[in-house]
Amino acid sequence: MTDFEILLFQLQALAHPARLWIVSYLSDGNRSFVSQLAKEAGISRPLMKMHLIKLERAKLVTSAFEPAASGKMANFYQINPFVLSLDPKIIAQNGPYPQPGTYHAEGDADD
Repeated sequence: MTDFEILLFQLQALAHPARLWIVSYLSDGNRSFVSQLAKEAGISRPLMKMHLIKLERAKLVTSAFEPAASGKMANFYQINPFVLSLDPKIIAQNGPYPQPGTYHAEGDADD
């Protein structure tokens, strides 16, 4: 994965309030499993899993299957320590970027 792709995934991952909540919740260094996070957040388990996958793809969290207190295997998530500094020079250093015309010509209209 290129630096450009990692930066893009990180910005996309952090552009959602639920994922900011997850980062904040895990920021104290504790680990939590999907069901526990979903319950605390007040959202469904599948929706929480989708948010965690986006954060993991952006290398902001990691996961591991381990036994929970119940003895059942659970997918535990924890924060990857990160600092995301962003200014015009950092954006330029992570390029080159595809021209917007090329990117939007592929049919991706997400903003």
